[in-house]
Amino acid sequence: MTRVLGFIMAGGKGERLFPLTRERSKPAVPFGGKYRIIDFVLSNFVNSGIRSLYVLVQYKSQSLIEHLRVAWPSTGLTSEHFITLVPPQQRFVGEALYRGTADAISQNLNLVRDINPDLIVVFGADHIYRMDIRNMIDVHLAKGADATIACIPVPIQEARGFGVAGTDADGKIVEWVEKSQRPPHLPNDSTRAYASMGNYVFSRQALEEMLYEDCRRCTDHDFGRTIVPEMIPRGKVYAFDFMNCPVEGTQSTEEAGYWRDVGTLEAYWSAHMDCLGRNPKFNLHNRRWPIRTGASILPPARVSQSDINDSLIGEGCSIESARVKRCVLGRGVVIESNCDIEDSIIMDHTTIGAGTRAKRVIIDRHNVVPANLTLGLDAVADRRRGYTVDKSGLTVVARGLTRLE
Repeated sequence: MTRVLGFIMAGGKGERLFPLTRERSKPAVPFGGKYRIIDFVLSNFVNSGIRSLYVLVQYKSQSLIEHLRVAWPSTGLTSEHFITLVPPQQRFVGEALYRGTADAISQNLNLVRDINPDLIVVFGADHIYRMDIRNMIDVHLAKGADATIACIPVPIQEARGFGVAGTDADGKIVEWVEKSQRPPHLPNDSTRAYASMGNYVFSRQALEEMLYEDCRRCTDHDFGRTIVPEMIPRGKVYAFDFMNCPVEGTQSTEEAGYWRDVGTLEAYWSAHMDCLGRNPKFNLHNRRWPIRTGASILPPARVSQSDINDSLIGEGCSIESARVKRCVLGRGVVIESNCDIEDSIIMDHTTIGAGTRAKRVIIDRHNVVPANLTLGLDAVADRRRGYTVDKSGLTVVARGLTRLE
């Protein structure tokens, strides 16, 4: 049996998601009414049967640490079933934080030696998607690859913001560019290109050799910028087409190959809206490939004399004589009478006072909105109150513990 060790890169600052990342890293940001962003990649690993996992943390990690402690306890039947948090190890003089994705693995090669895997799988923790990682491993083994990179076909114009793989007809990568104005196109389609998803499968020996060499030189210590470009002319590096392997339970009405980088407030909000409606682009209800997270002890949601349409309602919510349209409500949200909330994300344990009107608003956890407040309809007034108004027009209220002013 092939032994697989997983590393999840969960140290992202998520600066473009501020103020949602004011007190937490990007992977710890709530999503979908009950999850955190990191729950999606963790679910992909666990559902794929890969349960030897190190989660590499860095910036503002306490919120993520607490979430993993509660929601993802290590209760495997064997010593090879674990989910363990790993901060920067500072193994060398003057070294503090991880200096890049390759450096993060280099600092933890002792863990690789301890587990002694055949393959090392390195994934990011910043995206919303479902993926059977075993399909990617099967391709890697069938090709006898040194490295396999998950890629998704995108319009050639959009590819300029990604690392892009140029491949031959067999999927072998023969060219690699980072955020180029002239990215290579697919072998059979000049209008699209293979954008890297930032997910890798490495054969252990090949990766260790490249990491040892990388440590000796002054580089960016990054897979996309240094390791992969140097592996391509030396070995066998292949692209894995994410579109070819839908997971179990995916419905025909969903967007094929759904994958979103929720790195901006607009992208984060849009991904939530993709989960709504009669035929959502990304359906959170998939019993064959569940998104896993911690259990809640809250009671069922309670709705009284309200108009609720195209919304996700979390456990313990209480909605009284209100209108809620195209919203995602987290756990324990209270919406009092005569509120009109539309196209909004309201996170856990927030209370919306009676008579409040809100549209295209993101309200972080533990806030109390006073009665008769208007949010998202007057950008000048929202800025005056100290809220963030994104260039997309979204109004964002940071995590709070007291009444909004």
